[in-house]
Amino acid sequence: MAETNIMKQRLTIRIGRGTLSFAQPVLAGSGTAQEAAASSQQVLFEPYVVKSGVSMAANLREAFKSSDLLLNPPPRVRVFIDTDVLMVPVECFDEKQMETMYLHAFPRINVRDESLQAGAPSGMRKEDAVYYNVLPDLNAVAVFAMNKDLRLVIDDHFQDVRLITAMLPVWRHLHQRSFTGARHKLYGYFHEKRLEIFSFQQNRFKFCNTFEASRAHDALYFLLYVWNQLQLEPAYDELHIVGDIPEEEWMIGELRRFLQKAFVINPKADFNNHPVADIKGMPYDLQTFFVKGR
Repeated sequence: MAETNIMKQRLTIRIGRGTLSFAQPVLAGSGTAQEAAASSQQVLFEPYVVKSGVSMAANLREAFKSSDLLLNPPPRVRVFIDTDVLMVPVECFDEKQMETMYLHAFPRINVRDESLQAGAPSGMRKEDAVYYNVLPDLNAVAVFAMNKDLRLVIDDHFQDVRLITAMLPVWRHLHQRSFTGARHKLYGYFHEKRLEIFSFQQNRFKFCNTFEASRAHDALYFLLYVWNQLQLEPAYDELHIVGDIPEEEWMIGELRRFLQKAFVINPKADFNNHPVADIKGMPYDLQTFFVKGR
């Protein structure tokens, strides 16, 4: 029965900027997805040691030879990809124009580069493909790119593939949290030496951007800069940070020098002691997905 349940589930692959991991829910019994989510849920999580100097596609090919979760995977997969995201209001989104829009936001190479494919927008790399996720509850569309070789490796091993930007469950979960209390909230999510800063106003993004934040001092500057840019009030508006926070004690101490309500989100408390929050090394975005769903 356990093996049957595993095969019915959708494997999750998370592809970071320099990380690779796999996760598989193991559900007791059977039933609907809603019943399964409500039951006692355990998740098998397996990080993979990525070889530097080798493409992520090549790393994933090797992982299929050694990873326990990939030796006999189910036919369906969900791929979380951590990459640059262009956020577009729903009313401005045009699928035919999304590659051009993404290129203007994230130029890849010089237009004279001979690797350009014929007819592609200037700067578009022929090894990349552009995808999107719709966020109806936030009236936005998240546009992102994925390496074609990487997608080919995935398609070779799975019949049903869903691509999701890694930030999607975090945005949705913290958007719901933003409705608690009457004060405005600014959020910061640290992962893989980057900092995602975002805020909501009703059912829309008020701000959403990503910053390189390998150094704590830089991250502190970005958080306070965005706070001032949004004209939030240091006396009563709130800042919440989560993830792999560099120099966490120093960071929260410095933030509280300027803001009265600066907090670190504890996943265990955030998810009401859900067992997924205890899985060592699992990123907050994956934890959020397995606890709260997409």
